[in-house]
Amino acid sequence: MNYAATLHFLYQQLPMYSRIGAAAYKKDLTNIQALCHALHQPQKKFKSIHIAGTNGKGSTSHMLAAILQEAGYKTGLYTSPHLTDFRERIRINGEMIIEDFVVTFVERIRQHINIIQPSFFELTVAMAFEYFAQQQVDIAVIEVGLGGRLDSTNIIDPILSVITHIGYDHVQMLGNSLPEIAFEKAGIIKLNTPVVIGEVLPETKPVFEKEATITNAPIIFAQEKRYIADWKYEHHRLVVDVEDHHSNERKTYHLDLTGIYQTKNVLTVLEAAYQLRIQNFKLDDTIIAKALSQVKKTTGLHGRWEVIHQHPTVILDVAHNEDGIKQIVKQLELTDYDHLHIIIGMVKDKAIEKVLSLLPKTATYYFTKAQIPRALPEKELAKIASVIGLQGYSFIDVNTAIQTALQHAQPKDLILVCGSVFLVGEVKKI
Repeated sequence: MNYAATLHFLYQQLPMYSRIGAAAYKKDLTNIQALCHALHQPQKKFKSIHIAGTNGKGSTSHMLAAILQEAGYKTGLYTSPHLTDFRERIRINGEMIIEDFVVTFVERIRQHINIIQPSFFELTVAMAFEYFAQQQVDIAVIEVGLGGRLDSTNIIDPILSVITHIGYDHVQMLGNSLPEIAFEKAGIIKLNTPVVIGEVLPETKPVFEKEATITNAPIIFAQEKRYIADWKYEHHRLVVDVEDHHSNERKTYHLDLTGIYQTKNVLTVLEAAYQLRIQNFKLDDTIIAKALSQVKKTTGLHGRWEVIHQHPTVILDVAHNEDGIKQIVKQLELTDYDHLHIIIGMVKDKAIEKVLSLLPKTATYYFTKAQIPRALPEKELAKIASVIGLQGYSFIDVNTAIQTALQHAQPKDLILVCGSVFLVGEVKKI
């Protein structure tokens, strides 16, 4: 097979979460263990950092990878899902996995695929592990796909675990309460391995502390180490002043990731970097500051309060659950514009009514959908929204919606595209 045929096989023949939803989620590690056994345990051939969380784990993964790369370490990065190119999932020093490796890898283990019958995600995790091992990375940042305890990435033995914000998402698989969801995320905490906890809640803190005690894992709560003393926007950068709780030392960072929610993630990243320094990684303050100022350029991160057009302003954000949308609403309150246009599409298994109820009723809405089977049809989304009091129009795809919004918007208006990672991934260059 060539690359195109290989991708077709991966997308069409293997159970894929974006296509069929929960049916693609395997509640055990049997398949990934079998795949990695056939590959002679590639995940054991490189150092790794494991990152879980409901929101923020993607940004946190990219920021940490940028820091390690800036420090001169050959850095692997595994994230999911991708926005426009499958190869975004697997990178080394910001460069996507080469097409030839994807093709030869699938051909090489085709017999094992037929026997094991892995999901799309299981196979891509194994592919990432093998690629990082073959390329002899110094360290790899591995983002959890869903949950943690039973996620396919959870066969690594990391040198550091990181858990970001915990909120309601994928409740049909992870649980209906925050402690239940936290328990699944806490499944990445490993024996004697330090774990950094980002934003913590009263309901989730005891869950993490209990698991850390069981595994004898040193546990560090990032918010107890540093806090955001001040922040502002300056020259298309989010400028944050971070102060140490104990020494009162203050440092300033200029982030190219400008969403206000990054103030939470940066505290987690800074503590993770500190824990890596304890393990003799050479990550001085100058390196960290430079890396955080160019994460998008270094690692290729997109879709986080990303401005893609001016006059009117068009912004993409992959927020798609309750807590993500709450952060978007806070961001909107801090943003200057004349009128707000929201282009939104969602998948069927999200808390549709809860998410829509958070959005401002004064905006003009453009209801649409991603071109995947899990997407909620745009007319159904519009019907649910109208009951809540959100009024707008329906469009068959996101790019038609954007073009219509551009035609109606004034130069000082704001057009926001959100609601689904897959929807953002389908936006074409304006």
